[in-house]
Amino acid sequence: MKCPGQDSRYWKPGAIFETKCPKCGADVEFFKDDSMRRCGKCGHKFLNPGLDFGCASYCQYAEQCIGNLPPELIAQKEDLLKDRVAIEMKRYFKNDFKRIGHASRVARYAEKIGKAERGNLAVILTAAYLHDIGIKVSEHKHQSSAARYQEEEGPPVARDILEKLGAKAELIDEVCDIVGHHHHPRPEETTNFKCIYDADLLTNMEEAPKESPPDPDKLTKRVKNSFLTESGKKLAEEVLLRPAAQ
Repeated sequence: MKCPGQDSRYWKPGAIFETKCPKCGADVEFFKDDSMRRCGKCGHKFLNPGLDFGCASYCQYAEQCIGNLPPELIAQKEDLLKDRVAIEMKRYFKNDFKRIGHASRVARYAEKIGKAERGNLAVILTAAYLHDIGIKVSEHKHQSSAARYQEEEGPPVARDILEKLGAKAELIDEVCDIVGHHHHPRPEETTNFKCIYDADLLTNMEEAPKESPPDPDKLTKRVKNSFLTESGKKLAEEVLLRPAAQ
């Protein structure tokens, strides 16, 4: 069965319309399911301004439904995936608000670092929300939330979530690789991994018990030597060192 949204038998008035070419201003006719059209006057090719991507923003069969997806939609798919991963993470942890809060803070810092480092935010944010997803299995199976158990048990859980959401195979593989060693950097690491590592480290340092504040000199030295990116180090200085100096 063809998707009703793309089947012309279900179209309503306005499904075929004209819009102005953004380059020359000429009228260009669009069908509602056209992803792009070329202006007959100047030849400029542009996105359908009236196209409701809806499920096409995340559906793994979208390419078959509306043809080759334009770059704008690909970006929208990945941005929406990040939001859906955040929802699935919260569903998975249920009432464990400590873990949900930690993952959300890591994602917030990872986004700042990722933008500054020009990483792939789809990978970075997805991995940020899922980096500790193996904790529940670790605690049940090993009676421990130690890093090595998280890294061992996390990738299968992350893969299951991402496959159900229809994520691309390349994104799934990279995210699962990051989840599988997010506490242990290799000699050579990707920018995406470094952004996650720094965001997680910063969050863990920020969440450390406040009863015994760290020695200022030791904290300064740790910030200087522990982060993998300059952006992560700079953000850590803003979050951890400047408040302590006030």
